[in-house]
Amino acid sequence: MWKKIAMMSSALLVVVACSNSSGSSPESFPEQAIEIIAPATPGGGWDMTARSIQRAMNADGSVDQDITVVNKPGGGGEVGWQYLNQQDGHFAAVNSSLLVTGNLLDQSDLTHEDFTPLAMLSTEWLAVATHRDAGFSDGTELMDQLREDPQSLTIGVSPSLGSGNHLAFVQAAVESGVDPTELQFLVYSSGGDIMNALLGGHIDVTSNSMSDLSEQYEVGEIDILAVTSPERLESFPDIPTWEEQGIDMVFPHWRGIMGPADMPEHEVEAWDEWLSNMVETDEWQTVLDNYDLEDFYMSSGETGQFFEEQQDFFAEIIEQAGLSP
Repeated sequence: MWKKIAMMSSALLVVVACSNSSGSSPESFPEQAIEIIAPATPGGGWDMTARSIQRAMNADGSVDQDITVVNKPGGGGEVGWQYLNQQDGHFAAVNSSLLVTGNLLDQSDLTHEDFTPLAMLSTEWLAVATHRDAGFSDGTELMDQLREDPQSLTIGVSPSLGSGNHLAFVQAAVESGVDPTELQFLVYSSGGDIMNALLGGHIDVTSNSMSDLSEQYEVGEIDILAVTSPERLESFPDIPTWEEQGIDMVFPHWRGIMGPADMPEHEVEAWDEWLSNMVETDEWQTVLDNYDLEDFYMSSGETGQFFEEQQDFFAEIIEQAGLSP
């Protein structure tokens, strides 16, 4: 429901260029192989998304050229994104909220305005978990304790302060009347490291993705107190949302795809057609199911407006977190 409202309110404007960077014509595009850039090493979320796009686009068959994936790791996505802007409309790169927050945190000069939005694709939802012996029955009890004593619990997040995992907890804290600048956060490099710390008693709480928490939840080793989705997840119907608990927040951890700057209109229209067809394939639906993701598709125009909304959204949270440069 939340996604539909955001999409309905989006202006259907497509970001296009005045010049044709690739020199292609509407009749000839694409003229060469399509390359999907994963701005990270193989095996992570961006890589998984890029290879899933490749498989689903091949399954749809709309593109009559080869579709390849290339990994360009480094700089929290920046190396791959800089590489993208040296290319033409035959190239596209996977992105996430780091494209927005990296600039707001003064970690990157790049912003979403440096690229052509092509689509939002999927989201996963984040959750707050404790060890099963921690004694909290829900998220409000947790926040009540932190409001009384912000230093009483240690909260594990990854992969950095300013990440989605961190900022989702910050938003829940702010909405609960907790000062996030007084909280004790410990940063870990991965969800696996966080889980080891949680089970070993080195941290009290974690904010992490449902996919990283689900295995230990299902075997009863941890409790999940709240999820950032607007409604309960079909695969985890026993886990309440923050909104159910009177805390007004919805926090998607989205991934999308973008093209280089100054793409001509006919190339954007081609990608719109390819991607709108792709998300309807059985192959793409299998990807969503296998990785506990939800459909979050938005067209190029809707994605451009969504980026503007996310810019304001994250700017406010980063300021509340005390992370503004």
